[in-house]
Amino acid sequence: MSTQANGHRPASDSEYAGAAAYRLLTGCDPADAAVEDDASFDRHVLASILAVAAMEDGTVAERAGLANSDLIRLIEREFPSACDLIPVWCAPVDQAEDEETAMVRDLLLANRSADSDISRWLSAMVARRAMEPNHLWEDLGLRDREELTRLLDRHFGPIACKNTKNMKWKRFFYRSMCEDDGFLMCSTPVCTQCADFSRCYGDESGESRLAQRRRDVALKDLALKEPAVKDLAPNVNGASRDGVLSPST
Repeated sequence: MSTQANGHRPASDSEYAGAAAYRLLTGCDPADAAVEDDASFDRHVLASILAVAAMEDGTVAERAGLANSDLIRLIEREFPSACDLIPVWCAPVDQAEDEETAMVRDLLLANRSADSDISRWLSAMVARRAMEPNHLWEDLGLRDREELTRLLDRHFGPIACKNTKNMKWKRFFYRSMCEDDGFLMCSTPVCTQCADFSRCYGDESGESRLAQRRRDVALKDLALKEPAVKDLAPNVNGASRDGVLSPST
């Protein structure tokens, strides 16, 4: 994909893919996103998931958990100025959904607050990103856990309201699926007596993946500039390394 007219680097550039993709979708950086109203928040969430998927190997459609037809519809409706991304982000063929992803998706579909395209897309997207190894809010590209909680409260209220003890959301989803099937996920009946308590309820703070990528890129750019700065620094005799006298001489 060629560089866009607004001067942003192409989203296919692996080092800049996440932030560049978010900018192409929304026109701003993730850190600057205004999410006070629900419509803006929904667009932020969708853009964040697509952006973090663009940082990874594979097509965005597969990494975001969307069929090509849904990805096309989402971009055309929510981000019409970024339709040039469609042929780059679609998979050559729709990928088969694995059983575990389908189970989480079906759980979310059954607990939607409203029957809408966005909640249907998010059911698939959250389920697919739940298969990744980090905290769920991180693998959704969100800025913190509070944004994930707001997303779930807004679009999946019937299940979100049951997480009264603030369990980590991935663990809560799996516990809910087990309970729906009549199984017990845990060997200990009381959470506070469980040796794995921190895995279910531990801290979920940290730096978002998009912010982390921006920081890594900034540090790399600084490292590239540092040798040139050193070459111009004066030596002990008052001359720079290229032989030019420094102003102090």
